[in-house]
Amino acid sequence: LRIAEDGEILVRGELVMHGYWRNEAESERVLRDGWLYSGDVGFLDEQGRLKITDRKKDLIVNDKGDNIAPQKVEGMLTLQPEIAQAMIWGDRRPYVVGLVVPDQEWLAGWAAEKGLSPELAKLRDDPDLHRALIAAVDRVNAELSVIERVRRITIADEPFSIDNEQMTPSMKNRRHAIRAVYGDRLEGLYRA
Repeated sequence: LRIAEDGEILVRGELVMHGYWRNEAESERVLRDGWLYSGDVGFLDEQGRLKITDRKKDLIVNDKGDNIAPQKVEGMLTLQPEIAQAMIWGDRRPYVVGLVVPDQEWLAGWAAEKGLSPELAKLRDDPDLHRALIAAVDRVNAELSVIERVRRITIADEPFSIDNEQMTPSMKNRRHAIRAVYGDRLEGLYRA
């Protein structure tokens, strides 16, 4: 087991595959110098245990060439009671921005306190809601490195789901589908 300079997990050994059946090009892509390039990114912790943090294809590379693991940041965001789902964005950009889906239970309570309808579509542009979600993001940012911090957010119109094709059956964000819907709004966060 070895970790490449870019964080990709490399493995080799007797039980590691020797190539793809009748697919030499793909075999050459993933097998180099006896190492299998897994496509996963991770690190070895203090006890020598492997921690997988992301898929290499999902990594965000900012404008300075720094790698950011989106699943780590998104996972931390969704641990906040206000946020049910999140996707960060920032490839070749100076900083990271995010798309968040408020937690429905939290949103219902928040809206009731304000005497508002809990419908996300009606609340999406509410400045008080935005401030409450920014406070949750700021709590996460306090635990992140400077390059991982989410500087600005926009609120999704609806939760990511399998039905709207924004999630996979294994409940992972379909980044390309989410970008297709929200790309303009995310890009707009860099102009704000």
